[in-house]
Amino acid sequence: MKTLIIGANGQIGQLLVQKIQQTNGLTAVAMVRKEEQAATFKKQGVETVVVDLEHSVDQIAAAAKGVDAIVFTAGSGGHTGADKTMLVDLDGAIKSMEAAQQAGVKRYIMVSAIGVHHRDKWLPRAPHYSAAKHYADRWLEQSGLDYTIVRPGPLTNDPGTGQVSIAVDLERASIPREDVAATIVAALKNNHTIGKSFDLVGGDTLIEDALNRFIDQ
Repeated sequence: MKTLIIGANGQIGQLLVQKIQQTNGLTAVAMVRKEEQAATFKKQGVETVVVDLEHSVDQIAAAAKGVDAIVFTAGSGGHTGADKTMLVDLDGAIKSMEAAQQAGVKRYIMVSAIGVHHRDKWLPRAPHYSAAKHYADRWLEQSGLDYTIVRPGPLTNDPGTGQVSIAVDLERASIPREDVAATIVAALKNNHTIGKSFDLVGGDTLIEDALNRFIDQ
């Protein structure tokens, strides 16, 4: 399965590219904004496309041509204003979904944020961020794409444990970025995650077991 990683140069994105490249049956295509970012991935032997989410839907669709799945793990970052959050985390996400439809790519995994499906859990210091994630997720659910929405808690750079908690609603708790990337890979490999949305935090259950328990509920 060839998978386009939108936001490949981000911290989750880089880990995800590595894990996909190490997984039998999966291949990554790294989508980045700058040529110098592309050069790093090309040195690793990773197919790379240079497209900005503020570019047109047609340009994003061209990048998605020939892939089997898309993972959206892009974000405007914590140092930008609300305007850039709306352009990347909301409009950029929706443009990538429109591009998926245009390119005929059905499988789509969204990296969202814990609790944003409930307005009363939106971050008081960054309601624009929570709103962007909320409405991008809502759009995805109504897009007709074979979606999975992963809503991780606050991210850390601790080594992954391979153990998580997964449920529709969880208390806010941290999770290593490495475990988020591993959960995305597991979701890509498991078609029973299609049409599912869940919170994700650190826990005591192996990732594939946690996914299967959630699916079976």
